[in-house]
Amino acid sequence: MTSFAVVGAGWRAEMFWRIAAGMPGLECVGAVVRSPRDLPVPTYRSLAECVAGAAPDFVVTAVSWQAGPGLIVEAVERGLPVLAETPPAPDVAGLRELWAAVGASGLVQVAEQYLLMPAHAARQAAVRGGLIGTPTQVQVSSTHQYHAVSLIRGILGAGRGAVSVRASRTTAPLLDLLTRDGWTDDTDPKPATTTIATLDFGDGRSGLYDFTTNQWHNQLRFRRLLVRGSHGELRDDEVVRLPAPRTVVRTPLVRRQTGYDLDLDGFDTDTITYGGEVLYRNPYPGRRWSDEEIAIATLLDATAAWVRGEAEAPYPLADGAQDHLIALAVEEAADTDRTVTTGTEPWA
Repeated sequence: MTSFAVVGAGWRAEMFWRIAAGMPGLECVGAVVRSPRDLPVPTYRSLAECVAGAAPDFVVTAVSWQAGPGLIVEAVERGLPVLAETPPAPDVAGLRELWAAVGASGLVQVAEQYLLMPAHAARQAAVRGGLIGTPTQVQVSSTHQYHAVSLIRGILGAGRGAVSVRASRTTAPLLDLLTRDGWTDDTDPKPATTTIATLDFGDGRSGLYDFTTNQWHNQLRFRRLLVRGSHGELRDDEVVRLPAPRTVVRTPLVRRQTGYDLDLDGFDTDTITYGGEVLYRNPYPGRRWSDEEIAIATLLDATAAWVRGEAEAPYPLADGAQDHLIALAVEEAADTDRTVTTGTEPWA
């Protein structure tokens, strides 16, 4: 049994201990909270108290941007592996300070789960399988900042070198029907800001970032992902490619979801396939989990395996820092209306 503790008690922290409750071989042994409260796991007032009382194998930090770096450093000083919620530090100076303090320890992973979501995992498998040749551009319009950058960098296979960023913002009316709290029932459009940025990684690799206010929740905006390659293109759940001379084919990525019609197995994700090839298979059948929950469970399992020395690091601090560095460059480029080029940082 591998154990972990969560620092924090917000909605994000809750997902970790709730999902762990459905995972054999993994246990959340406590939560570090600022004030007493009733939770389904034991609570502690400090990390020191939690380490002494629960002895977790690793710790998940799910706190504010400002509080995160200090807790990460404290955990590392205690020799504890850390899975830090995104981003690991709020700004460029904070990222550099955090890397200087704990980068050499090799004890810090970042809780970036987007590439582990079933649809994205299948798309990445399709690209890595060579279906569209060498990937050259990734366009993401679904999520924001470091999450979108993670998708772009991960699918491209881009490293941690310098990136040139150009960006702009526009504002237009949009109905805001849903938030994290549910339906708003607001029928009056509100100003919504769209940020569009181009990211140049060099060597012919680029990204397009496109995000509108509250696009995660607003169902009036499509989620889009496009991967352009040397021998074809992947658009959302369809691939166009040249399998033979003068033969252009389009093939869908097909998701098998149980529980429809007379399927009595219960509502669940099963597989995502390309023709006869399985690109993704749900490792948690029967849990009835959403894509987000599946991704977090996959990340927790991968972190536990890393802590036990059985697997490679799932998402090292260097990658999380690079994602946020580029995300901050997008904001700066949009704010200043000029090209921003990131430097080659110590974590590169």
